[in-house]
Amino acid sequence: MSEALVNVDLPPPAGVSHPDPWQVYGQTLNSRLLLGTARYPSPAVMADAVKASGADVLTLSLRRQSPEQLGGGSIWDHIKGLGCRLLPNTAGCHSAKEAVTLAQMSREIFETDWLKLEVTGDDYNLQPDPYELIDAARQLVKLGFKVFAYTTDDLVVCTRLRDLGCEVVMPWGAPIGTGKGLTDPYALETLRARLPGVSLVVDAGLGLPSHAARVLEMGFDGVLLNTAVARADDPVRMAAAFGKAVAAGRLAYNAGAMAESETARPSTPVVGTPFWQTSNE
Repeated sequence: MSEALVNVDLPPPAGVSHPDPWQVYGQTLNSRLLLGTARYPSPAVMADAVKASGADVLTLSLRRQSPEQLGGGSIWDHIKGLGCRLLPNTAGCHSAKEAVTLAQMSREIFETDWLKLEVTGDDYNLQPDPYELIDAARQLVKLGFKVFAYTTDDLVVCTRLRDLGCEVVMPWGAPIGTGKGLTDPYALETLRARLPGVSLVVDAGLGLPSHAARVLEMGFDGVLLNTAVARADDPVRMAAAFGKAVAAGRLAYNAGAMAESETARPSTPVVGTPFWQTSNE
């Protein structure tokens, strides 16, 4: 066996993450899958799904997740106990003022300056409001927040967010909760090409592990999802599937895909290749 084959850098068979650490706001993450914590059948299922996914970062919302008591502690305490980095979000906010106020509350409660910034502009498809989003991002960066900005795949908006100091920009793949996958791959490819120095995470609209793998194959830094796992028939198995898909997509991106060709090419060329022919003579 050749030395090249022996030294191929493959992920451990039992793991879900390729050893390709990711620097985010000065912190090292080993998984490129960020996972939401809402809409699971039970807290126990949510906890098992988190473990199966291999995710390092969990999102949670002050506004939309209930703080009802679970075994003597709130749902937020339950999530804190999973040992992952928390990423509070401003889901449900419709203005910059609302988002900034909720962000300040979240920082105090969850003791983190990481924030997933969401400002909804349309209640039908939950499309982010670009004007209020940019205003909120400007204020929050000045207040010392490490902003993960959730937006559409609009190049101008994403560029403005980068220029304001958002080191992580999170364009959607499709409207949140739809499971449609990547509705505009061209727009996403354009973002990746035009914003090479920004951590780009596709957030919302993914439904299948293959969608997540495609995102990583395109060179995006990660994916964030919730509904695709939480509402699956078996959330734990689906979480594991997404974890492996993200790792596979990143490994494929690092490996470098073959160039596409307009014509067929034999995988075993004949011309110029020596061959032998047996004869009964």
